[in-house]
Amino acid sequence: MARPLSDSDSVFQSYGRCCAREQFFEDFYRIFMGRSDAVRQMFTNTDMAEQRRLLRAGISWLVMYSRGAPGGKLRDLGKTHDREGYNVPPALYAVWLDALMETVQLHDPEYTSELDRQWRAVLNPGIDLIRDAY
Repeated sequence: MARPLSDSDSVFQSYGRCCAREQFFEDFYRIFMGRSDAVRQMFTNTDMAEQRRLLRAGISWLVMYSRGAPGGKLRDLGKTHDREGYNVPPALYAVWLDALMETVQLHDPEYTSELDRQWRAVLNPGIDLIRDAY
């Protein structure tokens, strides 16, 4: 009998299903920027193709951190997003995560409320590491 998947295994597989199509990243930014004028303004004059590439990597780093990888890349992200960098207020990370989960729901045919819980449990430690640099 197969062992049940860990939260990070389930999220890793879900992310694979989601990011198989570039539309996932496009939809994420449409949803995220639709949340507030403040979010939209942060992306003024942004190369969105490059931003989508960075998002793809960033989510991977968050998942890998939950699987025991070192947090160096996430600490670097924290530095670029702190007060002296992009000045991303800590409260926006919850908005980011909610937008991500809405996008996962759209793109993962195996989405459930349990998978949503797993995503949040897996990503939150890494998000905390980034946010705490503020």
